[in-house]
Amino acid sequence: MPRASSAVDRDLWSRTLSLLLLGFICYALPLSVLAALPASQNGQPVLRIQGSNTIGAKLGPELVKGLLEAQGLHDIQIQDGSRDNEQRVLARQADGRLVMIEVAAHGSGTGFTSLKEGTADLAASSRPIKDAEVASLKTLGDMRSSQAEQIIAIDGLAITLHPSNPIAALSVAQVAQLFSGEVNDWSALGGKPGAVRLYARDDNSGTYDTFKELVLAPAGRALAATAQRFESSTQLSDAVSSDPNGIGFIGLPYVRQAKAVAIAAGDSQPMPPSTTLIATEDYPLSRRLFLYNQPQLDNAWARALIDFAHSPRGQAIVERSGFIAQTVQAVQVTADAKMPADYRQLAEQAQRLSVNFRFQEGSATLDNKAHRDLGRVLDYLRQHDKLQGKVVLVGFGDPKSDPQRAELLSKLRAMAVRRELAKQGVLPREVTGLGDELPVAANSEDNGRIRNRRVEVWVY
Repeated sequence: MPRASSAVDRDLWSRTLSLLLLGFICYALPLSVLAALPASQNGQPVLRIQGSNTIGAKLGPELVKGLLEAQGLHDIQIQDGSRDNEQRVLARQADGRLVMIEVAAHGSGTGFTSLKEGTADLAASSRPIKDAEVASLKTLGDMRSSQAEQIIAIDGLAITLHPSNPIAALSVAQVAQLFSGEVNDWSALGGKPGAVRLYARDDNSGTYDTFKELVLAPAGRALAATAQRFESSTQLSDAVSSDPNGIGFIGLPYVRQAKAVAIAAGDSQPMPPSTTLIATEDYPLSRRLFLYNQPQLDNAWARALIDFAHSPRGQAIVERSGFIAQTVQAVQVTADAKMPADYRQLAEQAQRLSVNFRFQEGSATLDNKAHRDLGRVLDYLRQHDKLQGKVVLVGFGDPKSDPQRAELLSKLRAMAVRRELAKQGVLPREVTGLGDELPVAANSEDNGRIRNRRVEVWVY
């Protein structure tokens, strides 16, 4: 998998400033919505968010604060709640009435439980909703529909070591061996001799669920009982950075003083948890961050927050909070001799957009994120005058017994994206499929095959 130029990541700060400026210019709620949003009554919150610590510790409160600022409220404060990992955001409307929004961050699973119990309006989750949770919430509607599932940011699970550990890259298989206890001394992987000490999130954590799904489950392993468990991402990261023999997994904004290593999956090249590789979801341990709500949403504040999170100004807050925004950027990719010839020519002459289109499981239908990404890509193409003859769509897939069939299926995926873009007046320069070339994940399990079935967008 080609790596993006490091200049893109070094330019992160200027991109953030640009996003903030764009957001202030572009984002505004309709006056009818502004007038409809109620104040708190009898000291009760107007909006209750429950779930992921990854979202709730910082991103959730910052998005709420940004929404309140966009609404024109004043005296905005973020206060600690009555329990650990709970916060309240307070503000005053123009007439002095109080608005209070609560954000509780006790793990993704607690968000879905609270939705069912009616004690939350939005569930924050750092993993997709599970089948059992969909069934449990079926009285609310289809929780996997585009009305209920909101992808607000992209994150990467960083595998972190003490800065003095000489190991720079690990495969997903090696990470599984370490966290299951199968490998218990660093010398077995070329490091300094010493007993491996494990640091992990707790069972309620969506970060832990994601780690199980992406690392442990495909290898048929379980977390070693010796692992120290944490509800707080920050505390876990600090524990790893103070232990020369420690290893942990954590959301990207919480790496702090620890060292994040590059990760390889299957036949992919080791990839660092960089901004671009996570934005395209090529990095093996990338993940989506979600808000879930009732499909028939009647809480005006919840709807306003969802719309704000998707807006340019909301995505600027996502980036400022250390996560990866879904705003489309053009990225220069370094050409590599290992690339297929046509792809190498693209890398030499064109730029890749920081988005991949992916599909619903077992389907040729674009997934919920892809449908929103269509709008983002169209906005980029219009702004940069690239609607006609400037776009190349490149499809990829997983191996088939017949390589020609794999190539055909990958091109059909690219053609599915072309059809959607054509509805808005986009005339691509080329549509092609590269079959199972350049995998970004292992093809030995379903999740990896799904990740490899993707469509890249390049522009001249």
